[in-house]
Amino acid sequence: CYLKEAGREVIYDAEHFFDGYLDDSDYAMSTLEAAINGGAEFVVLCDTNGGKLVSEIEEITAKVVSRFPGVPVGVHCHNDSGVGVAVSLAGVDAGATMVQGTMNGYGERNGNANLTSIIPNLVLKMHRKMYCGQNLEELRDLSLYIDDLANVRSDNRAPFVGSSSFAHKGGVHANAALKVARSYEHIQPESVGNRQRILISDMSGRSSLMMKAKELGMEVDEKSSQMKDFLDQLKELEHKGYEYEAADASFKLLLSNFLNHHSPFFVLHGFRVIEGRRDDHQAVVSEATVKVEVNGKIHHCVAESTGPVSALYKAIRAALAGDYPAIREVELRDFKVRILESESGVDAQTRVFIESSDGKDIWGTVGASDNIVAASLEALLDAAEYKLLKDEKSRQV
Repeated sequence: CYLKEAGREVIYDAEHFFDGYLDDSDYAMSTLEAAINGGAEFVVLCDTNGGKLVSEIEEITAKVVSRFPGVPVGVHCHNDSGVGVAVSLAGVDAGATMVQGTMNGYGERNGNANLTSIIPNLVLKMHRKMYCGQNLEELRDLSLYIDDLANVRSDNRAPFVGSSSFAHKGGVHANAALKVARSYEHIQPESVGNRQRILISDMSGRSSLMMKAKELGMEVDEKSSQMKDFLDQLKELEHKGYEYEAADASFKLLLSNFLNHHSPFFVLHGFRVIEGRRDDHQAVVSEATVKVEVNGKIHHCVAESTGPVSALYKAIRAALAGDYPAIREVELRDFKVRILESESGVDAQTRVFIESSDGKDIWGTVGASDNIVAASLEALLDAAEYKLLKDEKSRQV
C-alpha cells in the first residue's frame, strides 16, 4: 500500500510460486490475493528453480488468470530443464501478459528465460501485440552488443540471432534453400537482423560455390572451367587442414585472388618470433619482427606482447598503419586452435581461426600449418587484407 500511495508501479513477484502451488494451492493463491488487495498491479508467477514443464506452467497459470479476472498476470521462468522459452510461451498461451527474462538468457545456474528467443516467437509466431519488439530487425545487433558488454563470446547456434541460424551446407540442401528459403528457414532472417549464409566445404558443389560468391557480392560465371579448377583447389586446401565454414573473409580473399579480382595491398617478405624472459621480471615476453612491402616500400617493424599472436598482430599493424591508417580499427575478438588428427600430436597439422572486428563488421579468417605460429600468421594476414579490401569496396559504392 505504501508504494502504491507513493505513486509507484507495484509488481509482485511470487517466488517459488509453482512449487508452492503444487504443495499447497490454497495458500499460494492467498498470497496473490493479499498482494492484489495491497495494490499490486501485476502478479508474476515464478518458476524459481526452473523445474517445471510446459503442461504444469500452462495449467497453473490458467487457474490463476481464471481466479483473478482483470488482474494482469506474468511469468518468470528459468532454463534449468532446458525449456525456459517454451514454458514462458505456455504462460502467455494461458493468459499471462508479462514475460520476465533476460537477453541471451543470462542468469544464475542455467540461465533465465531467453528474451532473444521469446520476443520473436511472440511477435512472428504468436502475433501478440507487445510494448517491445517494434524494431525486431535490430535484434541480432542488440544480442551481439550485449555479449560484447558482458565480454562473452556469442553463441553461433542461438535461435534467431546466431550466425548458424540460417546457415546451409551441402550442395542439394543449400541449393534448395536458395530456391525455396522456407523449406529450410522458419522465418525470413532479415526480420530479426540476421542473414542467410552458405557454408563452403568439401561437401560443396558448383551450385553452392555460386551461391556463396553471390552472397559475398562477387560475380562469377557458373559455366566457366575456372570454377571447377577453384573447387579442386578448395578441396585440396581443406585436405591440408583449411576450413572455410566460419572463415568467410579468407574464402572471399581466396576466390578474389583466384579470379584476379584484386591485387594484394601488401606483401610479407619475412617474419620472426622470439620468446624469452628478461632479467628484470619473470613474465615471458614475445617479440615479433615482420618485413612487409607496401606500395613498393619495405617496412621493418618490431613489436612485443604477452604472446606470439598478439605480438605478430601489433607488428603487422605497425607496418601497415602509415599507408592504411584504418588498420588501427581492427581488434582481435577470438582465437581458436585445433590440432588435426595425426599419428604424432607433436607434428600434427594445426588449424587456427581468428575472429576480427573494426567496430562495424565482424569477420573470420583461417590459417593451417604444422607450425602454430605460421598458421596464426596466415589468419592474421587475411584479417588485415580483408579489412583493407572491405574499406576499398565501401569507398567505391
